[in-house]
Amino acid sequence: MSTPDGLPPLRDIIRASGLRARKSLGQNFLLDFNLTRRIARAAGPLEGTTVVEIGPGPGGLTRALLLEGASRVIAIEKDERCLPALSDIADVYPGRLEIVAADAREVDYGALGLRAPARIVANLPYSVATPLLIGWLKTEPWPPWFDRLVLMFQREVALRIVAKPGGKDYGRLAVLTQWRTTPRILLTLPAAAFTPRPKVDSSLVELVPKEVPQPACDVAALERVTAAAFGQRRKMLRSSLRQVTPDSEALLQGLGIDPKARAEELEIADFCRIANALQR
Repeated sequence: MSTPDGLPPLRDIIRASGLRARKSLGQNFLLDFNLTRRIARAAGPLEGTTVVEIGPGPGGLTRALLLEGASRVIAIEKDERCLPALSDIADVYPGRLEIVAADAREVDYGALGLRAPARIVANLPYSVATPLLIGWLKTEPWPPWFDRLVLMFQREVALRIVAKPGGKDYGRLAVLTQWRTTPRILLTLPAAAFTPRPKVDSSLVELVPKEVPQPACDVAALERVTAAAFGQRRKMLRSSLRQVTPDSEALLQGLGIDPKARAEELEIADFCRIANALQR
């Protein structure tokens, strides 16, 4: 039995290849072609678009992206066991699938020869999802080379990305993400949709870069401030920010921010103002 692209079902490919998901690589395969096509459509429209896919594994989402019209897919895969399956897909879509055998954390994306519009679409390996996202959010110059990110995360990470001030999920990730992009959760998939079944549900998040993040701020300075503030989130800001300035109380008062407030009470603009004040 074949699927709409003429290739065998992914489950059959995995069985024939003797592939087993490796926990060390954070692998959880999404076998249902209807679901991978749903993800690809959520990342669209794809016509004329170059898609960078991270951790394609045996190519379930890769096939959906190509079938739904992506003009070019650059699949970055660290696991050499998956490369033959990806090569079979490349044969079905001549000139449209480029396979890069590498660790996505070490790839120079500027050297991939990407042409606009380009975007990143991936069912991210859980073990590296947050570091990869932060790396893309720190891209310089900004606006970045991608027009959006459409990424699958553990549900709890997705909630942290879209969290608003005052809640328990609001932290460093929400501040950096929402300062530079507009994120939203597109859909949520139950753990049972993946093989092997993870312990948690997953959510697909879209992040659209802001042309000019406001307020203007140095991203490295913002990282330092949020690391200090949320690293001791139960403490008042006047205490937690002493890691970055000995005069934290005076600095906060000068900015009109209550020194007794805690990190989760501040808006993103407040963190930017603190970061800017520290650089004067």
